Amino acid sequence: MRILFLVAALFVSFSTFAQDARLAQQYFQNGEYEKAAVLYEKLFEINEDNDFYFARYIDCLLAIENFDDCERVIKRQIKRNPSNVNLYVTYGKLYERQYRDEEALEQYKTAIANMTRDPFVITRLANAFVVLTKYELAIETYEKGATLLRDNNIFSYNLGELYRRKGDMSKMVESYLNAVDANPDRLGTIQTIFQRYFLPEDFVELQTQLYARLQKNENAAHFIELLTWVFIQRKDYKNALRQVRALDRRLRENGGRVFQLAEVAANDKDFDASIEAYQYVVEKGNDSPFYIDAKRELLRTKRSKIVEGYAYTQAELLQLEKEYESFLQEFGRTRITAGIILELAELEALYINNLDKGIALLNELINYPNVDKNIEANAKLSLADYYLIKGEVWEATLLYSQVDKAFKEDILGHEARFRNAKLSYYSGDFQWAQAQFEVLKASTSKLISNDAIDMSVFIMDNLGLDTTAQALQMYSQADLLVFQNRFDAAFQKVDSLLVLFPKHSLEDDVLYLKSKVYTKKREYLKTAEALQRIIDNYGDEIRADNSLFELAQLYETHLNNVEKAKELYEKLFVEFSGSTFAVEARKRFRILRGDKIQ
Repeated sequence: MRILFLVAALFVSFSTFAQDARLAQQYFQNGEYEKAAVLYEKLFEINEDNDFYFARYIDCLLAIENFDDCERVIKRQIKRNPSNVNLYVTYGKLYERQYRDEEALEQYKTAIANMTRDPFVITRLANAFVVLTKYELAIETYEKGATLLRDNNIFSYNLGELYRRKGDMSKMVESYLNAVDANPDRLGTIQTIFQRYFLPEDFVELQTQLYARLQKNENAAHFIELLTWVFIQRKDYKNALRQVRALDRRLRENGGRVFQLAEVAANDKDFDASIEAYQYVVEKGNDSPFYIDAKRELLRTKRSKIVEGYAYTQAELLQLEKEYESFLQEFGRTRITAGIILELAELEALYINNLDKGIALLNELINYPNVDKNIEANAKLSLADYYLIKGEVWEATLLYSQVDKAFKEDILGHEARFRNAKLSYYSGDFQWAQAQFEVLKASTSKLISNDAIDMSVFIMDNLGLDTTAQALQMYSQADLLVFQNRFDAAFQKVDSLLVLFPKHSLEDDVLYLKSKVYTKKREYLKTAEALQRIIDNYGDEIRADNSLFELAQLYETHLNNVEKAKELYEKLFVEFSGSTFAVEARKRFRILRGDKIQ
């Protein structure tokens, strides 16, 4: 019976304790610190080793400015547990609340002076200073702790974070590099920190410190890897390649890291660095598991370097053709190399102007057994385009329809439907074409959707204004001539249109069409002149926002006038905020301004 009474008493006591703890927490959260202080004092007296109840009791006394009781409780606790150096921080906080800063600092210094050789004690004390935003004291704590533990790098990572908070980037870099040196597995984490917090000039500081460390230890692979990463962040792919080649040889990676860098450089359009990197992997021969992929991507990168921006000569095109043929001779013409054949066909048809060879290559490709369905569909779309260039409209529409049927709800199907609708537009069947463009406005492809919107609005505007479709028919015929690369005939057609229909609403569209031709012919100043005329004289027409965006791109990429490009991008997203180009224009403006875009 006595045991039952004892158990019952303990249960009641525990229930009361738990109830007091919940009530104290509620008072504290509600800001009723006097009531909370009474309960936390009671809870602390029951369990004097509970740091949480002690800290809450002190916080309550400070909140109600009962400094005398607060000091009494702190002194008593220090007497009970003099090895708990965090109590001196609490004592210092009490003095600070009373504006007794010198006495507060004395307590903080006492805490640091009484630290023991225990990493947990050191970290806990430093964190107490961090909570009070006393970063210098936290740094001092870690530095003394490292001395006590006779390990200079044990707290390097923590010091890096503290120097970051202080804004001392040089010391931050130094500390984090010490942390990497102590534990190279932290490299990825520290790269993430640098990427998140660095400004461009901070990468220069990191690069400088890495050079200094590599001079002392040129075989430190983790620092070579980090230096490579710095070069990539700064888009200096040439120097990045120098480092990854050194790592590749040292670690015997068979070209894997170099191949990855080549991909990054190619995506960032540093074609020279990418070509050099792929060439390095190719030269390793069949021993490298990346040999075939590197050889294929080397071809594609060379092609991109030549054809992007139309900066090529006939001799360069023929040399590239020879390299494509060499690749196919080495690896055969099969479904495995179908992607390369597709690229070669485009090179023949659109650049070397050997349309028949391009068509023959694609006809061969689509008959390969088990060829990838997406590659086959893209081959049919290209083949249809080439037939259209030759004037074989029926063959073109048949192929577009095949892809549309096979990929009904896929983007490839949407693309085929768009090109078929464009073909109807070329042929003068405007109502059917517009109906298809209306449907394609809902395409999941933003590019197809935007193009469909442009075509739909264009046809609607020009059909709605005229009782006859003759002017629009002449324009669409000229548009087809441009597609067929028959530029002189296209210009004759639109010039006749303007004579027959003076001051027609298609005047801005004629200028826009001519700008496209000038771009294809690499006559960029004429392109800029035509687009500027649209902006100046036809600001309310549907081509105005297109012209602004394309002229901004032209200044950015070909005419080397970044300030003019920024001006035009800003004008677009401010004055044409509803344009489909507005979001991209704002993004390009911010990039050119130097903003960091996620």
